[in-house]
Amino acid sequence: MLILGIESSCDDTAAAVVEGGRKVLSSVVSSQDDIHSLYGGVVPELASRRHIEMIVPVVDEALKRASVTMNDIDAIGVTQGPGLVGSLLIGLSFAKSVSYVKSIPYVGVNHLEAHPLAPFLYEEGEEVTEPDFPHLALVVSGGHTALIRFDDYTTSRVIGQTRDDAAGEAFDKVGKMLGLGFPGGKAIDIAARSGDPKAVDFKRTYLGKGNLEFSFSGIKTGVHTYLSNLGHEPSEQEKNDIAASFQEAVVDVLVRKLKWGAEAAGVSTIVAAGGVACNSRLRAKLSEMADREGLRLLLAPPKYCSDNGAMIALLAWQRLEKGERAGLDLNAIPNWDLL
Repeated sequence: MLILGIESSCDDTAAAVVEGGRKVLSSVVSSQDDIHSLYGGVVPELASRRHIEMIVPVVDEALKRASVTMNDIDAIGVTQGPGLVGSLLIGLSFAKSVSYVKSIPYVGVNHLEAHPLAPFLYEEGEEVTEPDFPHLALVVSGGHTALIRFDDYTTSRVIGQTRDDAAGEAFDKVGKMLGLGFPGGKAIDIAARSGDPKAVDFKRTYLGKGNLEFSFSGIKTGVHTYLSNLGHEPSEQEKNDIAASFQEAVVDVLVRKLKWGAEAAGVSTIVAAGGVACNSRLRAKLSEMADREGLRLLLAPPKYCSDNGAMIALLAWQRLEKGERAGLDLNAIPNWDLL
């Protein structure tokens, strides 16, 4: 079965063709960073307009790279939520139209459930990673930070999430404070490599031993206060030191919460996925923790950390296999939270 996966929840227009649920034949992502970098964050109206312009070219390119046509596609998976409602509606409208015209089934999926499935995708010639259930996933992105227990591909439950800012949002805003550009996550990761992670002792917010909730508003305020009290424009080295210290504090919280979560959930396999899972320091410290605690760690490949159509196709395939089908009345759910 060939699944066309479509993702348009925020500012990336993405499409992928996946065979048999997990083998990626193509994955195309059109970024809008050049548009939103002018404003230091995603502008919803601009994002939805760009999706309108790019959805057809991106899907066409995905089909071309997979050496197939739309006539070869057996079903469609599309992000239904959460996300920006204007952006979501572009992907949904496209999926509905193709489903209706081609008389092929489609399903809407929650992309928070799809992110942790990224480690199980593979391309021709790549090693295939087999899942084991139950496992605990850390989903960490610009809009969400959560610990999700998976009992199988389609059965999940949130056991902890952020009370305020997501980690990715904190990265973007601190990157803007430091004048490093947008998106802030990548810029801070690069700057931190030349900085001292012990230069500034930013507070780690754990909310109590064993607590599985997250809070990153405090450290964001801490960086702002530190810069305000600095008394001068920070030098390049000072910016690098602040970036490294901020990153270290956020990573420490994410790693410890995932450790606590694995203990609470009674699992021996952990997964990290989402845009922030690209962060080199996070990946290194998760690996150290997993080795120390005897846990199996599965990291989403960097190319599948950010929003993409392949992860949507994988989850859609699983739901289609269970007999799920969506009708033309399917609507976007911008604030779709997992239970």
